[in-house]
Amino acid sequence: MQRPLKLIIFAGIALVLFYFMKDALFNDDNYIKPLLKEREDKDLSFRTRANSPFDDAGRRAFKNLVYYEPDLEYRVQAKVEELPQQDTLLMPLTNGSYEPYLRYGIAAFELKGEPLKLTLYKKLSGEKDQLFVPFTDKTNGFETYGGGRFLDVPYEEGAKTVRLDFNRAYSPFCAYDPDYVCPVPPKDNRLAVAIAAGEKTYEKPE
Repeated sequence: MQRPLKLIIFAGIALVLFYFMKDALFNDDNYIKPLLKEREDKDLSFRTRANSPFDDAGRRAFKNLVYYEPDLEYRVQAKVEELPQQDTLLMPLTNGSYEPYLRYGIAAFELKGEPLKLTLYKKLSGEKDQLFVPFTDKTNGFETYGGGRFLDVPYEEGAKTVRLDFNRAYSPFCAYDPDYVCPVPPKDNRLAVAIAAGEKTYEKPE
């Protein structure tokens, strides 16, 4: 009679452990595989004429972009703080001109125990269900592009939270070719921490 009882207890413990661990096990796999596939697809698009920031010689020499390893700690849920007034900001561009963006709200979140905030912008001519987050951090100029990186954030009107996935932080086209014109992250999106996630500096092959 002791052996069946032990088996029942063991099975019960295993079920409890599985219940608490199943989300992490399945979600990690379901998240990381599509992320790696996105990176492969982007490399492929950079080798084609239509979607590449490189000229013909650059496309022939291009091998792949470089990234930090996926880290789920850099995929954070942020609270959307409404602004008293959603005004239009003339965001500076790398060529000295400006482009209008709507200051939509503030994303407040914690990253590795550090409370942080980023302003969420909406491109006036962009997709309605997506917000734009240009930002800088302490990796810029060392491990990542010196001019900062961008996030595209899926968003539903009226939502109280957004998902900031820094594993999907990407460099603008001017990181590969200075002839491209790109937004310069505004002062309120300059983070005083290192975001060791997403795309790293691209080094052209010798």
